[in-house]
Amino acid sequence: MNADEMKRMGLATRAVHAGQQPDPSTGAVMTPIYQTSTYAQAAPGDHKGHEYGRVSNPTRTALEGNLAGLEGGEHGICFASGVAATDAIARCLRPGDHILASNDLYGGTYRLFRQVFGPFGITSDFVDMSDVETVEAALRPETKLLWIETPTNPLVRVVDIRALTDLARSRGIASVVDNTFATPVLQRPLEQGADLVVHSTTKYLGGHSDVIGGVVCTDSDEWAGKLRFLVKSAGAVPGPMDCFLTLRGTKTLDVRMQRHCENAQAIAEFLEADARVAHVYYPGLPSFAGHELAKRQMDGFGGMVSFLLTDDSMPAANRVLSSTQVFTLAESLGGVESLMNHPATMTHASIPADERRAAGLHDALIRLSVGIESKDDLIRDLDQALSQ
Repeated sequence: MNADEMKRMGLATRAVHAGQQPDPSTGAVMTPIYQTSTYAQAAPGDHKGHEYGRVSNPTRTALEGNLAGLEGGEHGICFASGVAATDAIARCLRPGDHILASNDLYGGTYRLFRQVFGPFGITSDFVDMSDVETVEAALRPETKLLWIETPTNPLVRVVDIRALTDLARSRGIASVVDNTFATPVLQRPLEQGADLVVHSTTKYLGGHSDVIGGVVCTDSDEWAGKLRFLVKSAGAVPGPMDCFLTLRGTKTLDVRMQRHCENAQAIAEFLEADARVAHVYYPGLPSFAGHELAKRQMDGFGGMVSFLLTDDSMPAANRVLSSTQVFTLAESLGGVESLMNHPATMTHASIPADERRAAGLHDALIRLSVGIESKDDLIRDLDQALSQ
């Protein structure tokens, strides 16, 4: 099945088959783990498509084809982590260039832009991208990259991808969408005008909390060339076992996301109706500010829910965070198991407190990555933890 035929297939079919062929030497249905660092050549430069393990690996190539197929892109370039993928994109900028990013975004992205690239003369600003006029006003002549998260981390705000990518294109600015929260099952930003889509494959794409990885998908030959050059030159590559595990995960992505969404919707509705909870952030709630946009832009509302207690204090939040039995207090998200996170001290601690609060990220905010367990068990667990 060629690439054009694959694009006409449903996403669940692409998740299983895109980039996948039976192993030519054995007929193995699952792509083997090619645990090798180098490849034989018949003569100098005469090889079978692979020369050296840092540059390429057959297991990685299969994963890249799979993820590109899911996003509907021509190219997938895999990295050792989501941060490494972000780093590679930012490395394509030059001193004096400017990045405009969401102000409600993964703390590691903030840290990378400000603390790693800032000293090299690449500046960054962070604004509320749910307001297109605010974004337009913050653009500068030297802005070269518009970095979009939607839904955002951790307030799950939904921003208008098409409006922002059109704005970026009109100014000659490259647009990137971090699609980690939504996955290609729920939205495909390349179809909405994005130049690049980035994922932490550690999260929903791998789906089992057992592998670290990242990917950039694009239709641009130019961007793909730049990123593959950085793969070769900087070497932040995933190992073949990591790629194999991620491939194993993507095959069930479609069915897992259905359960994540179903469970998260039920939990969000439970929390919204509970007097012990002051506010719930979830795109699937009609009361949520971005609900109508999410209905138009996404094929589901995702598995991430954040909330504030009526007692908006750290001691109250700590009692809840320390009292769950099914939810696990831990970093990360997107696995089959349900996780509970405190952004202010965990995933977003690298953002200065005043900037966090200005973006609406309360010190007592609790973020849930809702897994695929029985939703009744998850609700009971939250109910007893809230009673503490």
